Amino acid sequence: MSNSFNNIEDIIQKNPLVLFDGVCNLCESSVQFIIKNDSKNTFVFSTLQSKQVKEYLQQNKPNLKTIDSVLLVTPQKIYTKSSAALTIAKQLNGIYPLLYLFYIIPKPIRDLVYDYIAKKRYAWYGKKESCMIPTPELKNKFL
Repeated sequence: MSNSFNNIEDIIQKNPLVLFDGVCNLCESSVQFIIKNDSKNTFVFSTLQSKQVKEYLQQNKPNLKTIDSVLLVTPQKIYTKSSAALTIAKQLNGIYPLLYLFYIIPKPIRDLVYDYIAKKRYAWYGKKESCMIPTPELKNKFL
């Protein structure tokens, strides 16, 4: 196993890892929203474009290596699409944990809505040429 694989394994033992599309404006805004509403400092982040992340997914979940939207990686499970978003919301401040109630809706139905938004995200919110670079204050929250 490589160092980067071990690094991600070590990280997810301590904090859930949110993987996101680093060139998507909606995804970056979502990460900023999570950081703002994560008073317990629960999550760490990385882009799906990261070499480290690509290697990790290839070794652990090759079927997920083509996912281009949010993933939530915990020691027990890798959450995808609406399950990832709702599980993240459950850990946030304020009323956002109430969104977890939508988990009762069957995943295929939730993911239809998620997939529609994901498909339109570049048209609606735009796309960057490169991944976001965290500010010095947030650098410790990113791989």
